Amino acid sequence: MSRSPSLPDRPRREIDPDLPPDERLEALRGHFEELVEVNAQLSDQLDAATERRERLKEKVDRVERENDALKSSSLYVATVEDLFEGENEAIVKQHGNNQEVLTELSPRMEERVDPGDRVAVDDSFGVQRLLDAETDARAQTMEITERPEVSYADIGGIDEQIREVREAVEQPLSDPAVFEEVGIEPPSGVLLHGPPGTGKTMLAKAVANQTDATFIKMAGSELVRKFIGEGSRLVRDLFEMARQREPAIIFIDEIDAIASTRTESKTSGDAEVQRTMMQLLSEMDGFEARGEIRIIAATNRFDMLDRAILRPGRFDRLIEVPEPDRDGRERIFEIHTREMNVVDDVDFDGLADATEGYSGAEIESVATEAGMFAIRNDRDEVCQEDFEDALNKIENDDTTDVIPSENYFFQ
Repeated sequence: MSRSPSLPDRPRREIDPDLPPDERLEALRGHFEELVEVNAQLSDQLDAATERRERLKEKVDRVERENDALKSSSLYVATVEDLFEGENEAIVKQHGNNQEVLTELSPRMEERVDPGDRVAVDDSFGVQRLLDAETDARAQTMEITERPEVSYADIGGIDEQIREVREAVEQPLSDPAVFEEVGIEPPSGVLLHGPPGTGKTMLAKAVANQTDATFIKMAGSELVRKFIGEGSRLVRDLFEMARQREPAIIFIDEIDAIASTRTESKTSGDAEVQRTMMQLLSEMDGFEARGEIRIIAATNRFDMLDRAILRPGRFDRLIEVPEPDRDGRERIFEIHTREMNVVDDVDFDGLADATEGYSGAEIESVATEAGMFAIRNDRDEVCQEDFEDALNKIENDDTTDVIPSENYFFQ
């Protein structure tokens, strides 16, 4: 155990009163300087003692908390299976051993718990605390908190598809009275299908930007899990989170990863994927009303999807997003060059004709490459020759299988 530092000796000096005034003044000055030095030493020791006192106080608080924890009994997680009204009793099932016990509820817990609630119980199975609903932490990360900076004006060549998506997704949330007056149920789900790079994911981003509803995004591959039951549980938790935060929109990209046609395969991996799909089918069209939850899905492999997921009631609208036509390609060029420093004589009509069969993402790649050619030639303007060089490069480049923009998920 460390000892406290000893206090410095206080300087003692007797000054001869018979000294001449100058010598007496000098002696007093020296004595004063000694006192100042001692005061500084005492101040340092006081600071050190205060710091040590704080450390000891923190240690005492920690020991007291540990002591309280040791004296208190452990609590166990359980689920309320049933309640007996008027008898202040409930059946609870402890997690782990699945043991069911009839226990008496205290007056403070009687009005707070309902069947299905997660609770903390003590060694005597007395309900001590109501716990939050159990949800997978991965489900929480799939909610979009920052809206994507993509609007419908940033998407060209698919005006009809944009109109259908807005009718099926936005309008039921913003103006449900219209559907009530007509007497129909609004579409519950929209499936976007078509070649890669045609704007399916961008369309979902624009919906997330435009609506105030909770937006939850996931990739189908994220629902494929290693262990049995994990995928179906994640699907269940995602829909439960959407119900808690209505109105909500769930976007499932690459849905073919979990909704492909069922086969007779007996491997555990295929069986787990099918279990996940069955949970998704149940959540989309089960006994319980879905409420103000809309679903958007996207796939490049429409031919692989199981017929069960395509029937009305799950996806009421199957919207094909094709490669843009000539006018659409010209509009896409205008969208992706509006922030570029382009000379006035660039022939977008001719570029639209030259890019027949190009997707929107490939046209964006052409515009980016044209800008790179201008930079390479030490120019701050992009001219017609740059676009032509970009087209030649992309047509002759075998690496253009990597398409920008849409294949990257929400950042």
